[in-house]
Amino acid sequence: MTIKKITQAANFLAAHQQIFRCPICHQTMQAQATSLVCPAEHQFDLSKKGTLYFLQKQIKTEYTTEMLAARGRMIQRGIFKPMLDLISTWLPQDNQLTIDVGCGEGGLLTQLVQRGLTGTKIGFDISKAGIYLASQQITDDTLWCVADLTNLPFADHSTTTILNIFSPSHYREFARVLTDDGTFIKVIPGPNYLHELRQAFFNGADKENYSNAPVMQHLSDVATIIKQQEINYQFELTDTAAFADLLQMSPLEWQATPEQVAALIDQPFSHISIDLQIVQCRLT
Repeated sequence: MTIKKITQAANFLAAHQQIFRCPICHQTMQAQATSLVCPAEHQFDLSKKGTLYFLQKQIKTEYTTEMLAARGRMIQRGIFKPMLDLISTWLPQDNQLTIDVGCGEGGLLTQLVQRGLTGTKIGFDISKAGIYLASQQITDDTLWCVADLTNLPFADHSTTTILNIFSPSHYREFARVLTDDGTFIKVIPGPNYLHELRQAFFNGADKENYSNAPVMQHLSDVATIIKQQEINYQFELTDTAAFADLLQMSPLEWQATPEQVAALIDQPFSHISIDLQIVQCRLT
């Protein structure tokens, strides 16, 4: 008999209530049936899909269901396979809790679970559409929730590993929730990431060139870098459907005109450049 998602999530809350803290008053929380409740009676209820909504008001984002679904399909095609293979070797063997910051539709966290990621997992995003899609992923001991990066609903020093892949960071909050020996893994696009798209959309303009130097400098200022590796490769786009998903998953498309997008669809690329900086860090 299949267990309903809301029941699975309620079991998760009952087993792991100590992970959470109230994002409003910052007190500890207790699981009560299908809810988390703090002593000040702030209550957060599971949806029928088994997801938890921690925001006090809904925030609109440009990350639509269609865009996130396209990203999920590209992940399944293997566009980030070398990155995921590397990250899986950096994960601790005795991992207790992993939080995926800005998990989107949940594809990357699910892929890491398939590669051996152990322990309890929480994926969160500010996009309700992304978490709705993530709830369709099949993973054990995992909760998907809508939350704010700047006000994490997790207890102090509760987290072994933070994944921060193509997502903004809030290092003060990361430091608060990580255990003393916990680490976070950050993936930062390199100068040649999706270069073909940049060239097609912004040829000759400043936006054609991208530098991750400011992000890397800030990271080195606030964190101790344990490991760092650059990954560069060409990902083959085997059919027009893959190219269409690539276009739809990239925020670069938002900055292009409909005419530019149409021209690319008529003459799709055969490959796309993936250029990534992968860094494992510790915050003190």
